[in-house]
Amino acid sequence: MVTATHSSFKYFDPASVPAGEKAWNKVDVRASSFKDIEIDRPVYNARDNAEDFRDVDRTGFAFHTYPSSVPAETVLADGPEVRDAYYAEVEKVLRAKLATGDKVTRVVIFDHTIRVRDPDSARQPVQSVHVDQTPAAAITRVRRHVTEPGEADRLLKGRFQLINVWRPLGNPAVDHPLGVIDWRTTDETDLVATDLLYPVYDGYDGEDRGREVRPDEDKLASTDGYEVRGETYNVQPNEKHKFFYVKDMTPDEVMFIKCFDSASEGVAGNKGVAGFTPHTAFVDPNTPADAEPRKSIEVRALVFYE
Repeated sequence: MVTATHSSFKYFDPASVPAGEKAWNKVDVRASSFKDIEIDRPVYNARDNAEDFRDVDRTGFAFHTYPSSVPAETVLADGPEVRDAYYAEVEKVLRAKLATGDKVTRVVIFDHTIRVRDPDSARQPVQSVHVDQTPAAAITRVRRHVTEPGEADRLLKGRFQLINVWRPLGNPAVDHPLGVIDWRTTDETDLVATDLLYPVYDGYDGEDRGREVRPDEDKLASTDGYEVRGETYNVQPNEKHKFFYVKDMTPDEVMFIKCFDSASEGVAGNKGVAGFTPHTAFVDPNTPADAEPRKSIEVRALVFYE
């Protein structure tokens, strides 16, 4: 396969965290208790072998054409249409495009993030190789978001996945595209469990939406005003890693990014079933100077099977 581009990727530096101390990073800004290692890596265009990237169980990620009926301007405004009409579309695309979609019995969508590469945006593209959720965090999500008595326990006995559904908004993702690592080139030992810190808001009721503000740049190293509300994986360098992106990915396309799978090789021992997808925004040196800034939405969903 021919290299499409290359970039410097930011990995977790294990030497930067004292032994026995758990690392942390903030959800709303690139700030953490650890340092990065920057490594230049080739990046391959998944379009060159598209049919190899249609099934998240094989590679950890997949991309598909599935236009949205919700205008980009409406999504970017982050109004009620996102949780209503757009979430409904996300469930439909998961059922329609997952290779195992005909076996899905329930989809629970629990949050979304809109990112805009703009200095004034509360949430920017993240340049750090990571996996959204650890297994413990995925189970916590089930218990938090499936609220019917006894239902979470029942669902946890079967297969479930946590999948991030990512889409560019308004224009192709030429600027700061999303890079993903083929799961087949990863090892479980690449992963470093890290506390995820969220800002604490006055009168917090479990909902961040509409309260996000640009963090104070002078206080990035402080954890004051933050609390642990999740756990993510940061990723250590591995020479085996093979990075892909969908070149000039359009708003009519979506990418599935698998964050957890209870039936995966790493969790259940099912050989060849992907369990996670390390991913990151990256700077493509071939990006035209006049490229529009990246805008995107990622929606996280729990997908259950009987």
